[in-house]
Amino acid sequence: MEALRFQVVGEAFKKKPLDVETPSERPCDYFGKKVFTREKMFKYLPKHIYEKMMDVTDHGARLDRDVADAVAAGMRQWAMDNGVTHYTHWFQPLTEGTAEKHDSFIEHDGKGGMVEEFSGKLLVQQEPDASSFPSGGIRSTFEARGYSAWDPTSPVFIIDDTLCIPTVFISYNGDALDYKAPLLKALHAVNVAATEVCHYFDPSVKKVTSNLGWEQEYFLVDEGLYAARPDLLLTGRTLMGHDSAKNQQMDDHYFGSIPERVAAFMRDLEIQALELGVPCKTRHNEVAPNQFELAPIYEETNLAVDHNMLLMSVMKRMARKHGFRVLLHEKPFAGINGSGKHNNWSLSTDNGILLHAPGKTAEQNLRFATFIVETLMGVYRHNGLLKASIMSATNAHRLGANEAPPAIISSFLGKQLSELLDHIEKADRENLLAMDGKQGMKLDIPEIPELLIDNTDRNRTSPFAFTGNRFEFRAVGSEANCASAMIALNSAVAEALVNFKKRVDQRIAEISQNPEFADGKHTPKFHAIIDILREDIKTCKPIRFDGNGYSDEWVEEATRRGLDVEKSCPKIFERYLDADSIQMFESLGVMTKKELEARNEVKWETYTKKIQIEARVLGDLSMNHIIPVATRYQSELLKNVDRMATVFPEEKAKQLSSRNIKLIEEIAERTSTIERQVEELVNARRQANVIEDEHAKAIAYHDQVEPKLDDIRYQIDKLELIVDDSLWPLPKYRELLFIR
Repeated sequence: MEALRFQVVGEAFKKKPLDVETPSERPCDYFGKKVFTREKMFKYLPKHIYEKMMDVTDHGARLDRDVADAVAAGMRQWAMDNGVTHYTHWFQPLTEGTAEKHDSFIEHDGKGGMVEEFSGKLLVQQEPDASSFPSGGIRSTFEARGYSAWDPTSPVFIIDDTLCIPTVFISYNGDALDYKAPLLKALHAVNVAATEVCHYFDPSVKKVTSNLGWEQEYFLVDEGLYAARPDLLLTGRTLMGHDSAKNQQMDDHYFGSIPERVAAFMRDLEIQALELGVPCKTRHNEVAPNQFELAPIYEETNLAVDHNMLLMSVMKRMARKHGFRVLLHEKPFAGINGSGKHNNWSLSTDNGILLHAPGKTAEQNLRFATFIVETLMGVYRHNGLLKASIMSATNAHRLGANEAPPAIISSFLGKQLSELLDHIEKADRENLLAMDGKQGMKLDIPEIPELLIDNTDRNRTSPFAFTGNRFEFRAVGSEANCASAMIALNSAVAEALVNFKKRVDQRIAEISQNPEFADGKHTPKFHAIIDILREDIKTCKPIRFDGNGYSDEWVEEATRRGLDVEKSCPKIFERYLDADSIQMFESLGVMTKKELEARNEVKWETYTKKIQIEARVLGDLSMNHIIPVATRYQSELLKNVDRMATVFPEEKAKQLSSRNIKLIEEIAERTSTIERQVEELVNARRQANVIEDEHAKAIAYHDQVEPKLDDIRYQIDKLELIVDDSLWPLPKYRELLFIR
């Protein structure tokens, strides 16, 4: 056993960086090389077809079949010019991953030969089996038909020899079976609602775009060590393992020099990502050992989600080429920071205005305040739903720990913005919107020039923090599909904006008929907007919190404010089925009650399966790896005690063997406890498994099964400290967490 372990460890440490073939061009020259960009469309499509495609992608025009046929022909030619032989509809089912089925371009030519063919019909629509993907009961096994339909707003791309076509995935009856379909509907809803509100300030605005900049955190582990940890292999996290004497307490890994092997991996990853159109910008060491981050320049939300899903896939492939395995689980190691995927979200207009950025005039700042307040209204009204959108069995391990925001949704605004909203709420209408830009601050260091202070500081304990011109949704998990959070957030904000406009219009009508407001200084529209903003500032005040989100006092305060403080993952999912949630999604046309119920069935079932797998893996490791090794060491200690008795006098032998006797007793007690706890774990699983209702079963797994995992782990981690290191069957944290 020990020979195998140390052979694996040794081979892993011998790994050297691969020779990375860095392109001779600059990144801007090969960016989008493997993407059917507008430039390539212009080259491969007839001019009139290109213009129609621009109308489709930019303005949502209908895609006619003749246009699709022409696009497919040009797309096929471009793909074949790049060595492509197959195509696939690339979609995002409710598995948190992506799916694809590859077909070749070839068809019979009717003369005994083959011909390359790719029609508009094949581009626009395919029929993958819908019964084998999670559907929450929305489809029966015998009702297998499903459709994938091309999303022309997300460019196609090439992976190896395959043309990948981003698509939505729906059932035969049109029910969404994926993340992209409801995301596109949510983005349409926020576009329509925000555009109408923008017309109060600028009638020329034609479109509002939701933007997303994600920050992907991840761990790297040597592939040999990963293979020697069945828990990592099967669950994505270590189900046992005592803290390393040194982990992150010295803060020396954060922003430190990137290890040579990791830098080689990052370079290779970025080259591939840039060729696929993912605008990689930032890379660095994160806080925990072996933890890193990659962040791109922000993009339109639908495209950003596609790029994140694509990047996670490329990361896994590239890591293996460099002798690593990438860990995207939110908490792969106990006792050190987990990984998140901060979602930096904002809204912008087609004429380049960031709606969450302060302006230079009173009208611009009124617009700024409007979109800030209505965003907060959406977050306040649906704080439980937003928590449900980022919750999972894996992210539950991370939330509330020292590196992640708590499982209570609140928003940090910073002193200056908070004071502005308080001013609007309480002051008269004169000079309501005077707001400083960035303030100058001088440091008593001659060599350092004057710095510009942002309008807000940062609060790492806030799940939804304002950061100058956007909000950072920090609670999203590292392995999650960003679409889940973006569907909920954009829908909530869209609903708030629709409600805002309805009330403002009503107020304008009331004011227009009231001579009291005809002061010649401000329009009825200005008075109406201020009145409604004041109402909403008061209403959403409970969601604003600038303090320490980790404190016990905040839990009590949040409860008093009426915020959702539920911690049970299966119960948090219930927020999707609240009357307010169903009303919001249905009124905006994002999802139906039927689709929401189906998705919750999937969420509860997925939660149960993940805990079930962890329980089975831990039970197996306990009984077949840990206890045999512990008892083997115990036997060696017993032999040592017996031999002592044959060499030394009785009293001397007892004195010399006292430590071994204590270890023997401790091993006996802990192994006996583990055996009993594993039996209890198995019984708890059996009792939960007979429950037919997925909701009740998930709650049973949360309440009765999951706590037993920690109890067993505690005993195993104590054994790890006393069993002979050469016998211990699994690589330890000190080996897993430090790349050499």
